[in-house]
Amino acid sequence: MLKATGTYLAKAAVVSGLALAGALSGPAQASDKLDELRAAGTAKIAIANEPPYSSIDGEGNIGGAAPDVARAVLNELGIQNVEAVVVDYGAMIPGLLAGRFDMVAAGLYIKPERCQAVVFSEPDVCDAEAFAVKAGNPKGLNNYADLAGAGAVVGVCGGCAEERYALDAGVPQSNIVVIPDAPSGISMLQNGRIDALALAGLVIVDLVTKADDDGIDVVYPVADAPQSCAGAAFHPDNKDFRNEYDQALAKLKYSGEFAKIVDAYGFSTRTALAKTRADYCPGN
Repeated sequence: MLKATGTYLAKAAVVSGLALAGALSGPAQASDKLDELRAAGTAKIAIANEPPYSSIDGEGNIGGAAPDVARAVLNELGIQNVEAVVVDYGAMIPGLLAGRFDMVAAGLYIKPERCQAVVFSEPDVCDAEAFAVKAGNPKGLNNYADLAGAGAVVGVCGGCAEERYALDAGVPQSNIVVIPDAPSGISMLQNGRIDALALAGLVIVDLVTKADDDGIDVVYPVADAPQSCAGAAFHPDNKDFRNEYDQALAKLKYSGEFAKIVDAYGFSTRTALAKTRADYCPGN
């Protein structure tokens, strides 16, 4: 139980096949961390509350593609119970390094700078970027360069990649507003406090659908932003745990169970299979 406290590309088959071969060639030497979690029977994961990446309902039940993938992988590794704590993206890596949880399973994008601090699994969920804007997109905000050119004020989540995309495109820091949470970002757009809300594409789609407001349009994908992939994140001292997680993840991908999980949330299985950690963290 998780509660708070098939078509494959050739490239993916080769990459995942290597990991699967390792998984099936014989019993892996269990890491100290994995031994610890198996003995406890429970792993604590950090999540966000940004559907469909991760979500929490009024009863504390956790859903979303990233936690569901993590739960399936951890079950494969012999860990039957998963506890989750909701953490802002900007606090996830510091919290992981401080030992407040065992791993991050929140749709945290694999980025070179993050790879300097933590170790990631192979990709699990992938998405493009999107904007929520006023109906008719009156300022013509179709990419980050447009934000800079129009002098637009953009809302982003704390510690998320969108702030870096905006800065790199020339948006001044004074025009970047860190939102308290994703639903608040929609309210700020409706109230005219920001001109655009920039988040992962499927997060924007979910928010706008729930808002049911004809006064909001979606720009998806954002033309000058990369398609990104996330993975589970681990403390750098737990590389053995990460490696065994990767092997179990590869088995899920080959069995078709992975596709059932991520497809249900609207993510692209094909992209997750075609990409590798090395695409985002060269040399890692």
